[in-house]
Amino acid sequence: MNKSILMLLGVMLICSCTGKKKQETKAPIRVKTEVATTATSTNGQTYVGIVEESEATAVSFTGMGVVKRMLVNEGQAVSRGQLIAEMDDTQARNLLSGAEAQMAQANDALERYKMLHDNGSLPEVQWVEIQSKVAQAKSQYEVAKKNLADCRLVAPVSGVIGRKLVGTGETAMPSQAVVSILDISTVKVKVAIPEAEISSLGAGTSSIIKVDAINSSFTGGRIEKGVQADALTHTYDIRISVANAERKLLPGMVASVAFGSGKGNHGDRSRDSGLQPNHGPVPMIPVTAVQRKADGSLFVWTVSGDSTAHRTTVRTGEIMGNRIAITDGVSDGGRIVVEGYQKLSENTKVVY
Repeated sequence: MNKSILMLLGVMLICSCTGKKKQETKAPIRVKTEVATTATSTNGQTYVGIVEESEATAVSFTGMGVVKRMLVNEGQAVSRGQLIAEMDDTQARNLLSGAEAQMAQANDALERYKMLHDNGSLPEVQWVEIQSKVAQAKSQYEVAKKNLADCRLVAPVSGVIGRKLVGTGETAMPSQAVVSILDISTVKVKVAIPEAEISSLGAGTSSIIKVDAINSSFTGGRIEKGVQADALTHTYDIRISVANAERKLLPGMVASVAFGSGKGNHGDRSRDSGLQPNHGPVPMIPVTAVQRKADGSLFVWTVSGDSTAHRTTVRTGEIMGNRIAITDGVSDGGRIVVEGYQKLSENTKVVY
């Protein structure tokens, strides 16, 4: 009997421990990761850039109504004055008809009272009142006429339709963008430049821009320099004008930018900026993925083969756009956590 009780207690103890382990097991944390890839160093002369339109125009109706027809699609070239969309104009036409009738009535009254006024049998006060009513009727007619015209949306500039934000059958609100028209006859390539190097760039610095998406290279034009640094990366945005007559370059394309001799001396860049120089291919990861410990050393969160997160100490190299070189600590092909690392601790299970 005692033996049976001891066995029963043992089973209950094992079940209790197993239940605790199950309760203590935490669900994996979802994060966004990226595989570190290498990029050949060019002594800092190559940067990552993003193609932008030279100007974007948001086109909208001035009144509220249901869109009856959309006559353009995203990516379509449009000319200034071209019809883009039409709004249901039933109410506007009715208002215009009413305004026309009122104006006709006022003009008829004016003609009849004019004869009396010319004969001297109409008081001057009444004559002024009739003229005032004619002016009001004409004003209302012009407003109704414009409201009808505003039911047709035309392109104010020439360009390419970037985004179509309202579709047929949807209600457009006043000043709500229906489409955006992008001017890409000339584009701008935005590049982030480290603060230690921004002073060596001038408006006339030469540049070569390569875009792998279309396998083409372009000569950069005038450079516009930003005056406010990014608080996290300590870089300044510059924009390089590039002629784009054939419209091959599209907003959002990634470009590599190499500056010419006008850039200044590159030999001491890494030393001046406090970064470690690169030698040969090194992994490039987002700048925001690099964290700093209390002792000042840098680390990133890496994911091992068993899907656990580990704090890995690294040494960094030069910054290229919004990416930074890792000279030690992470090898090519290593998986780096780029978003969601705030919730991690050592050996945390993750899903990505």
